[in-house]
Amino acid sequence: MIDNLLTALSQAAQPVILLAIVVGVVLGYIVGALPGLGPAVTVALLLPFTYDMSPLTSLAMLTALYMAAQYAGSITAVLMNIPGEAGATATTFDGYPLTKQGKPQKALGMSMGASFFGGLVSTVGLMFAAIQLGEIALRFGPPEYFALAVFGLTVAATLGSGSQLKALIAVCVGLLVSTIGLDALTGSPRYTYVTELYEGITLVPALIGLFAISEVLVSVEQSLQGVKPETKLRGGMPTTKEYRYAAPAMVRGSIIGFLIGVLPGAGASVSSFVAYSQEKRSSRHPETFGKGDLRGVAAPEASNNAAVSGSLVPLLALGIPGSATAAILIGAFLIHGLTPGPLLFQNEPDLIYGLFGALFVGNFVMLALGLGGVRLWARVTLISPRVLMPLVLALSLVAAYSDSNTIFDVWVAIAFGVVGYAFRRFDFPIAPIVLAIVLGKLVEGSFRRSMVISGGSLDIFLQRPLALVLLALTIVTVLWPLLAGIIRRRRMPGPDGGRSRPDPGDVRPGGVPPGGADAGADRPVAVGSDGGVPRAKVPDAAQPVPFGPDDERSERRT
Repeated sequence: MIDNLLTALSQAAQPVILLAIVVGVVLGYIVGALPGLGPAVTVALLLPFTYDMSPLTSLAMLTALYMAAQYAGSITAVLMNIPGEAGATATTFDGYPLTKQGKPQKALGMSMGASFFGGLVSTVGLMFAAIQLGEIALRFGPPEYFALAVFGLTVAATLGSGSQLKALIAVCVGLLVSTIGLDALTGSPRYTYVTELYEGITLVPALIGLFAISEVLVSVEQSLQGVKPETKLRGGMPTTKEYRYAAPAMVRGSIIGFLIGVLPGAGASVSSFVAYSQEKRSSRHPETFGKGDLRGVAAPEASNNAAVSGSLVPLLALGIPGSATAAILIGAFLIHGLTPGPLLFQNEPDLIYGLFGALFVGNFVMLALGLGGVRLWARVTLISPRVLMPLVLALSLVAAYSDSNTIFDVWVAIAFGVVGYAFRRFDFPIAPIVLAIVLGKLVEGSFRRSMVISGGSLDIFLQRPLALVLLALTIVTVLWPLLAGIIRRRRMPGPDGGRSRPDPGDVRPGGVPPGGADAGADRPVAVGSDGGVPRAKVPDAAQPVPFGPDDERSERRT
């Protein structure tokens, strides 16, 4: 394996391969940052230009484009609250609040670092477990996909920072939207009042409306109210301490993204939502998410980039694409007379390991170009809203039109923009709508197919081990907040003022707030036990508790 790795890296280091990787990364940054374009369309457009290339050169360029486009979706997500890719939607939850605090460089730097880490981890996973994981993916049938989709929907309850009832209402709205169009099994039209709705509501116009156009409307409202946005860049790149703080989130996000990416049809959007949700659930201070917590940027970005290599697992091992872009990549193999599948590892080992080496090198090229552009991209936030917001609106409408080249999608985006503004105005979370739209058809289709297979018996979900495990995990996920609440109440101070058990949060080292060290400089911070000074007492009316990289900032208000 080590010899094959060295051979792979030596192949990827050839000047022609390096040039192809750089071209792929640059193109990926361009298409990923523009909503409506995306890697699948660009890979399809580039296929004819790869006829005269060697197989490795062609695949190196196309996979580098795929990786870079997945990261680049976070650039506009962080700076303008516009996800360039569906997988970057979860990045807006904490990335854009950091931008509004004047710290876009911190969010972009963390996004870049997490994407790089997720890409490397998933490449290693692809190398060592491609065939084994591909065989597991084949075991996923309709019952397993239904259980996975239901688990994904339970994530929606944690995506908002307010009422869970409002989150459930948002989920119902998204599920209703997903039912519009022709029935996938019978072909019957549903809620198709105009012919354009026969294909249903596509995700890109809905995303653009819910996030970008609603943000423009909110900005106009704030301008009329005299609210002035942050016009200074207050934070630099993330510090080493902040990267260490977010490292566990990167690890968990990378694993989740890679494993979900292996499943055909799941994709980066589902994995990024799941990674964000699980990070928020596992935190001792979930209330900091949605307000600029660096882990809320690291987890989804590591996850959606890890899903790229994950989607290549079934493609290389079984010849089954794990995503739309991976399906188009099959064309790149066929153009050069190659058939993806188990025999490819035996017949073309040099090509396979050369591709692994190109993925490794591509991550480093992506990191170098990405970090080099952070400071330049961050300066977009210094543009006056009176200039920036009209540009955002124009870009949004063009992107909505380019998705299917119809003016109807422009009206769809505008309609969802009004819905998104109304939801934000009345403090309803928007993210559950997106997740429900993504998963709605998968939930319905896989459940109905399961019923056809079983003759209408629900026992099929109990007889399939993978489906049973996923449903059990869903139940645990739903019940865990209730159990955690009971545990917290039992640990609250009793009538005599004492606790039932010692609380390690009474003293702690000084922390860094969500956006970096400068965000909490004017607040009292306790010195840890090594300094021998107890924590400072903070009154109830104080600002939110600082939250930083030492120990999840377990300081409590007194």
